Amino acid sequence: MEKTAFQKVYTRLEAVTKATVDVRATQVSNDELAMVGDRLAQVVKIKGDRITLQVFSGTEGLPTNAEVVFLGKVPSLKVGDDLVGRFFNAYGQPIDGGAEPEGEEREIGGPSVNPFRRKQPSELIPTGMAGIDLNNTLVSGQKIPFFADPNEPYNQVMCMVALRAKVDKIILGGMGLTNDDYLFFKQSFENAGVLDKMICFVNTTEQPPVERLLIPDMALTAAEYFAVDKNEKVLVLLTDMTLYADALSIVSNRMDQIPSKDSMPGSLYSDLAKIYEKAVQLPDGGSITIIAVTTLSGGDITHAIPDNTGYITEGQLFLRNDSDVNKVIIDPFRSLSRLKQLVIGKQTREDHPQVMNAAVRLYADAANARTKLENGFDLSDYDERTLSFAKDYSAQILAIDVNIDTTEMLDRVWQMFAHYFKPAEVAIKQNLMDKYWPKNA
Repeated sequence: MEKTAFQKVYTRLEAVTKATVDVRATQVSNDELAMVGDRLAQVVKIKGDRITLQVFSGTEGLPTNAEVVFLGKVPSLKVGDDLVGRFFNAYGQPIDGGAEPEGEEREIGGPSVNPFRRKQPSELIPTGMAGIDLNNTLVSGQKIPFFADPNEPYNQVMCMVALRAKVDKIILGGMGLTNDDYLFFKQSFENAGVLDKMICFVNTTEQPPVERLLIPDMALTAAEYFAVDKNEKVLVLLTDMTLYADALSIVSNRMDQIPSKDSMPGSLYSDLAKIYEKAVQLPDGGSITIIAVTTLSGGDITHAIPDNTGYITEGQLFLRNDSDVNKVIIDPFRSLSRLKQLVIGKQTREDHPQVMNAAVRLYADAANARTKLENGFDLSDYDERTLSFAKDYSAQILAIDVNIDTTEMLDRVWQMFAHYFKPAEVAIKQNLMDKYWPKNA
């Protein structure tokens, strides 16, 4: 960001913390950008003439007489087709060696789409992952997080979803990515030949945590351009929202705000909602679908970050390692898509809802049988069969490495039903049993 002539320069910092500085100034607006010395900052609090600025790269080494110049603008992004196939940092600057993009400059972090302009989500987004498409089907315009322990391969799953989803544009907002993860995304997109529909905004672990606060707004500003202006279906991937919330906490704590639950700022709910509520299905066909990763500390789903996320979003996809098959699966018990009923059996085959419900019920019976086994009780023949079914169901349906279409998923589950159970034990409507029960069973 460049300073221009006739800008007023302030040279006395009233207070300096690890993430913020205070200065006395007038005619300043909320969210306005400023330069503190050679570092970019943003107004986060105004109290009379006392202005608090968050310094994105940190305040270490800043003298108390550092020059402060307000730039008279909020963070923005130049939107246009030049964004496609490119990698940018948190400020929207290229990090791939390419030229600066040309386009219309738009402020980031604006309001979400007016409810009057929204349409009820009703279009299936197939991912090829049976644990999602069969049990927790995604719908365009939906907002849904992956909940995962930090050691789960959530970035690989996000990448697989991106490569398989049938959408027009995919926008990655990477927050706190390791260099290995950044290179993984970059090489995966290049090798798959999908850079012509990818746009990536990346903050790595080597860069200041506070910069992460810009990433979701950058990604969603680009998404709004393609969804609203171009009527395209856009999938936004955000990882990791826990690191985003940690950055919020850093700034709020340095501003001496009283922390809420789990040391998070009291504004956490609205900060997260501002991002997730950008998901939308538009009447003209454009849509923004948001899939975000929230890593869990020790599997604690009651922590303030996943807890608030669950209130805002329309379900969650829960990753866990299944020791019985030694694979990472999408847990059918802890995962939920609240919008799946809008498309299953309508845009998928008629037996989808019944097969999904029957399979999860039998999987639950297997969990009960496992509890009996662990407590030393004898297992019935039915218990034994449910345990065998659950193992196959995990390996062939729920595992994240399964890549088949919805019709094949349904046929595969019907084969499992016929292999392990009698028709009466599966308890599906007779007209569907007559039509889909394998003839060779």
